[in-house]
Amino acid sequence: MPKLLLLEAMGNTGEYILDAARHLNAEIIVVTHEDVHEDWYSPTLKAKIAEYGKLVFADFSDSEGALRQLKELARAEGVDGVVAGWEFLTPLVARLAADLGLPGNDPTRSLSCRNKRIMARAFTEHGIPAPRTVAARDLGEAYTLVRSAGLTYPVVVKPSEQSGSWGVSVVSDDEELADAFVVAQSHIFQMPHGIPLDPHVIIQEYVGGTEFSIETVAVRGAVTPLFPYDKFTTGGAKRAEYGHTVPAELDAAQVAVLQEAAVAAARAVGITNGVAHTELKLLPDGTTRIIELGARLPGDHVVALMRQARGIDEARIYVQIALGQEPVLTPTADTAAGIRFLTPPRGGTLRSVTGLGDCDAVALSKMTVPPGGRVRAPGDNDSRVGYVILHADTAAEVNAAAAQVLANVSIEVV
Repeated sequence: MPKLLLLEAMGNTGEYILDAARHLNAEIIVVTHEDVHEDWYSPTLKAKIAEYGKLVFADFSDSEGALRQLKELARAEGVDGVVAGWEFLTPLVARLAADLGLPGNDPTRSLSCRNKRIMARAFTEHGIPAPRTVAARDLGEAYTLVRSAGLTYPVVVKPSEQSGSWGVSVVSDDEELADAFVVAQSHIFQMPHGIPLDPHVIIQEYVGGTEFSIETVAVRGAVTPLFPYDKFTTGGAKRAEYGHTVPAELDAAQVAVLQEAAVAAARAVGITNGVAHTELKLLPDGTTRIIELGARLPGDHVVALMRQARGIDEARIYVQIALGQEPVLTPTADTAAGIRFLTPPRGGTLRSVTGLGDCDAVALSKMTVPPGGRVRAPGDNDSRVGYVILHADTAAEVNAAAAQVLANVSIEVV
């Protein structure tokens, strides 16, 4: 029986990886911190690990110490593959896999898959179409770099190493840039593990067009793109994600443009064995710009959407690659699926969510914050209170049903 080492199962991709490993008859060892397991793991996740996994504790805030500990563990256990269920640990996974002689990404370029400052440099060096980007340690430097680079407002401001649209702002003048800079630099440790983050703040050229996501799969350096899918974000100064539809309704030429760019981006940052999640925009002139890439599975239950719509299980693919097995990438279904997140109108205490009603396309609806729970003001992905998953024959039908569902929902906050 092969053994798989999973660094951090927290988050919705962790369960998908656990289930995939079980279906592949692999023994799984989950590594987390004791406090994180106690406070952040759901009862369902804890039960799955207890049923068909093994639990080990480590301190990920000390990457060198964790690397030494995990190499000893992997060699003692005879581990056959290493994966990350949390994107902040993807560089550690690349280094660990390389030291163990197991399938993984290029460890010398692994930070470019996580750190947007280093990523932008790699994109420039390899001629990847991406927004012009500068990175500053303080506001004065930011103003100087913006002007020297010839950037004009609006610009996008974001932390170098955060996730979930946290701290991302679109700003229109110097004053807004100052405010956004403070927010983007306000958290330099990633919780709950306390991992130190790059304090640089990214300022990027604002790119119009329509945003999409696409997954790529790499096996021994050969990179294969999957299909693009819709990514829906809020407008205005804050750009939180509120949904996805798999696949996107695009013509063959548009799909080819997005796929070609995603493959080039994956190669530029050293994706050689594993999966990559790429966010990019299609411009009105038919060209594209890569926004960012992560050496990880997609979040937001996109793994489930892809499986439902196309019969492709990316979590299974990820585990197979890590274990040195050959993944199957051929779709076995030809339908569409989507997810829409429920977001409160403001922060406060959630009183009720009403109006979900009945819709033939709704496959699942779930509340993630109970009545009486505290909710954040809208602005990033942490403000969500629930979600709805939809399934239909076409993306157009999914999007129409999703619009109907969201129009009827009322979220009351006091």
